[in-house]
Amino acid sequence: MAIPGFATDAGTQRYRARHATCHPDHFRSLRDLWVSSIGLGTYLGDPDDRTDALYAEAIAAALDAGCNLLDTASNYRFQRSERVIGATLERLVGDGAIARDEVVLCTKGGYIPFDGEMPADPGRYIIETLFRPGLIQYDDVVANSHVLTPRYLEHQLAVSLRNLRVETVDIYYLHNPEQQLDEIPREKFLARIEAAFSLLERKVQEGAIRLYGTATWNGYRGNPQDRGHLSLEELTGIARRAGGDGHHFRVIQAPLNLAMPEIYAFKNQSVNGQAMSLLDAAAALGLSVVASASLLQSQLVKLPGAMAHLIPNLRTDAQRAIQFVRSTPGVTTALVGTKHAAHVTENASVAAVPPLAPEHIAELFTPIRS
Repeated sequence: MAIPGFATDAGTQRYRARHATCHPDHFRSLRDLWVSSIGLGTYLGDPDDRTDALYAEAIAAALDAGCNLLDTASNYRFQRSERVIGATLERLVGDGAIARDEVVLCTKGGYIPFDGEMPADPGRYIIETLFRPGLIQYDDVVANSHVLTPRYLEHQLAVSLRNLRVETVDIYYLHNPEQQLDEIPREKFLARIEAAFSLLERKVQEGAIRLYGTATWNGYRGNPQDRGHLSLEELTGIARRAGGDGHHFRVIQAPLNLAMPEIYAFKNQSVNGQAMSLLDAAAALGLSVVASASLLQSQLVKLPGAMAHLIPNLRTDAQRAIQFVRSTPGVTTALVGTKHAAHVTENASVAAVPPLAPEHIAELFTPIRS
């Protein structure tokens, strides 16, 4: 039986109150929710039972340490990341260790996932599970792996809900929608986005999701002239057509770290004719930003020695890298992917210290101009 409910103001406030040892600025407002400034990502790792067991421990450790945002996707580790979150959450809720309304659960759809392991014949698997049942057509697929049609997204959302063992996902992202622009013209892409947003607005009304957004890698970081560039103002306009002024396109995800500062420093967005960074554009348009790749897949766990002075009062370079991301003005949550409970504890300890001041962040980078 699916776990009923979803994250609420009362539930996330209760969770926040239970973690009073965290600095007051650790919890931030995301619409009507209180979410932690550090969230757990579940992208990395092998699709095997050992990694599942490690993630189960890491998820429990994160929720115990004051991190109440969990991020995953249907294609992460061939659906295993969603499934281990679902199994762990079911156990913790059943034991009374946490309540469903305290946890902000995020997942993504758009890629074609395999089922628990790499099939012997991937092409045949896709034909038998997706093409033959009529869930996708050949013209729907980009890069042999990416689909954004409403029928496919509806199917993928149902799969994610089943994997996560819940009735409702709090945030549902279109996963790397800019991938479509590699093969189709922008006009067709925007039509696909509008159809997808209309489907997601309907799923909000049905209670399957609460908010939706886009989780990107390149779309919000590049030059406005790039083929794959995404305009946040344009996407918000599409959401307004799909759902009116009360639309539910309210959260975006993009990489931010010490090596990839573009969404903070690069004025590649435009709102009402004014050039600004993605973070400023999101604030102007009423969207929250979740930052991915805070440690750049562990590449930033060792930093130049000067960083100990520039980002003080922390013990490890991983903590300093996380502190930069969670302190950047406009960031709601910094995602950190880890499957080791000890690393979760180390990372979550940053929650006890105050974020860096905005002027401190500004000193670290010279803005990049488009």
